[in-house]
Amino acid sequence: MGLRNANIIVIHLLGWLLFFTLILGFTISMAHNGPAIHFLTRPYFIFFLIYTGFFYLNSAFLFPELYLKKYHLFYFAVIIVLLAGVMIVQPFDDLISMDRPPSPDRPPHFSDRHGPPPQRHVHVDIVSFILFIMVWISSSVLHIIREWKSTEARAARAEAEKTQAELSFLKSQINPHFLFNTLNNIYSMAVTRNQHTAESVMKLSNIMRYVTDEVSQNLVPLENELNCVRDYIDLQRMRLDDKAEVLFFVTGDSAGVQIGPLLLMTYIENVFKYGISSHEQSQITIRINVEKDRIQFFCQNKIFTSERQTERTGIGLLNTQQRLQQLYPGKHSLSINTDNNLYTVDLTLETK
Repeated sequence: MGLRNANIIVIHLLGWLLFFTLILGFTISMAHNGPAIHFLTRPYFIFFLIYTGFFYLNSAFLFPELYLKKYHLFYFAVIIVLLAGVMIVQPFDDLISMDRPPSPDRPPHFSDRHGPPPQRHVHVDIVSFILFIMVWISSSVLHIIREWKSTEARAARAEAEKTQAELSFLKSQINPHFLFNTLNNIYSMAVTRNQHTAESVMKLSNIMRYVTDEVSQNLVPLENELNCVRDYIDLQRMRLDDKAEVLFFVTGDSAGVQIGPLLLMTYIENVFKYGISSHEQSQITIRINVEKDRIQFFCQNKIFTSERQTERTGIGLLNTQQRLQQLYPGKHSLSINTDNNLYTVDLTLETK
């Protein structure tokens, strides 16, 4: 922020330096007695004070406090009063009159007067008028641009906070659901005194460590996500009988690749939840292929009729789809179909 403010100050100084250098050059070119006008003169100081003062008065106070707050008539009345004051002072005419000799139509400069001012024609300082209008417009536009950028920044921050809040909310819904199902599996193993219960507890510990330590991030290393998936599949395998076959394949190099945490887990959960039957042979297929710029996920299971089947379109799947929109906008494709009594999910994520 300090560097930004310093840059703004430098830009303003350079802008005013250019402006008054151009004015000085113009007045010198109009002088009759050669280049005798300098910065350190009273008319130039008055000229500088009038226009810089009006610029910042309008930009910092008049425009935001009067015009933008709907005091339009009062605002324009103040502008007209200030313009009238400039036309009376005639700052630009005072600059060029310093070296211009008196003429019959023009009285001497105030510094040359000795006695009562002579009668003179009304003279309009058109350049001072034009400069006033230019400074007025530029200071108003400057404030509008500043407010526009500030509004954009606030909107961007609000959108980022909204997105983060949505992601946090969605993850808070997914994680308890996932852990609840896994604990139910381990409970069933403990009740039946399964010899793999202790190993299951260790794998669940690994999963919980992953969930609590890394899922707070929007993106995590793909290898960590794969380890979590492997532990989960191993937990499921321990409770399955010979009627279920699980085919799990991972191909490609996951080093350096990142992914949204637990995006794949929702679909893998559903595969085991709805693709297993205690009465029929079942086969579950899960494939993850890692390429240079993308991750391809495929899972498939036979559809077994269940009273809970409608839960497939429940909160877990809906939340995952929302997270895909948040984390991979325009960079993912998702296809879910139920052809041939098979529930199939094809998901492609672009990682670059």
